[in-house]
Amino acid sequence: MDKFIINGGNTLNGVIDVPSAKNSYLAILAGCVLSSGVVCLHNYPKFDDIDKMLDILTSLGCKIERKEDRTLYIDCRNITNYVIPQKLAKKIRSSIFLLGPMLSRLKKVLVTYPGGCDIGSRPIDLHLKGLKTLNAKIVERFGFIEADAPNLIGENVHLDYPSVGATENIMMAGVLAKGTTKIFNSAKEPEIVDLQNFINAMGGKISGAGTDTITIQGVEKLGSVEYTPITDRIIAGTYLLAGAGCGGDITIKNVDYEHIYSLITKLKNSGCKIDIKGDTIRQVSNGKLKTFSSIETLPYPGFPTDLQPQALVLQTISEGTCIITENLFETRFKHTPELIKMGANIVTRDRMAIVTGVNKLYGADVTCYDLRAGSALTIAGMLAEGTTTLNDVKNIDRGYEKLEEAFNKLGANIKRVTR
Repeated sequence: MDKFIINGGNTLNGVIDVPSAKNSYLAILAGCVLSSGVVCLHNYPKFDDIDKMLDILTSLGCKIERKEDRTLYIDCRNITNYVIPQKLAKKIRSSIFLLGPMLSRLKKVLVTYPGGCDIGSRPIDLHLKGLKTLNAKIVERFGFIEADAPNLIGENVHLDYPSVGATENIMMAGVLAKGTTKIFNSAKEPEIVDLQNFINAMGGKISGAGTDTITIQGVEKLGSVEYTPITDRIIAGTYLLAGAGCGGDITIKNVDYEHIYSLITKLKNSGCKIDIKGDTIRQVSNGKLKTFSSIETLPYPGFPTDLQPQALVLQTISEGTCIITENLFETRFKHTPELIKMGANIVTRDRMAIVTGVNKLYGADVTCYDLRAGSALTIAGMLAEGTTTLNDVKNIDRGYEKLEEAFNKLGANIKRVTR
């Protein structure tokens, strides 16, 4: 029940690094199950979701070694347990990523339906349909998914929607299957490309990640690898949105600007000055911005749903009216009543929010209901006049490491209180 005490009104200035990507690291950790050797991963981000995935791997028989330089050694050579503990799976949405690699490596898996943030319906039917196409037998009963695949066979899989998780699960299932698997209408996110590169570095044969069609040629086994995952585009975007609203001069290092160019374009049009050199982005803002006018969340390379809550906060103090359409998750506006407490002018209808900018927000007692809403409300507190108390910030720790310290490094005034 940790909470943030946020004293708003400070500008943000300075330099900050972006850590490894949560969504990429989680998929890669699941992919470690495929290796018949030892995996060495660099830049281990200490997010709660990462630690929970490591707990699951340990429960399956993997040996995990953490080094002080943020290097992870993961040894799944002697993995024998195919049952993912229910109490662990319920804590993390990404536990479902283990379906594909477990079937590929152990030929069977038993897992409960996954947990994670309550941001709307996130069915796994595309995951299961794709795995069945590869000759897996799947039974759903009593809240569990029981899958057997003694003979996975490569096949063509068409996804009705370009689901990131389904794409990753089918990719990992196809790696050790016999023959060739093709995924049509696959997700194009950078994390998909990163997973492909990781698996190929172990000896896999995957091509096409980042396009509509991914081809996986089955191999007999995968070996050891040393690998550095990509950095987190959502955290980079969070920093940029906070800097834009608070005003100031911030430099973000270790980021691929192409991964968040949909956001950068909107920030430039709203009045921010942005300079990009290599993996460094410098942003200068006076905090008095024009509205984005419209935001519509879409699969990559469209505007990311995981940045919509933070972008919505910026619109609350921008000049004009913005219409936000959330196409991916139907309950991703749960934080808007908290923003209204702070003086925001927001009207929501189903998957649409109409945000009209006000002169200022005011500090209030608000609650963090999920990961991205939590980072959004943190930004709102930084923008507001007076003091904001943000409750239940452990949700933020799922995908940010000590977010308050990162913002304080740039000049914010945030204190974490542990109860």
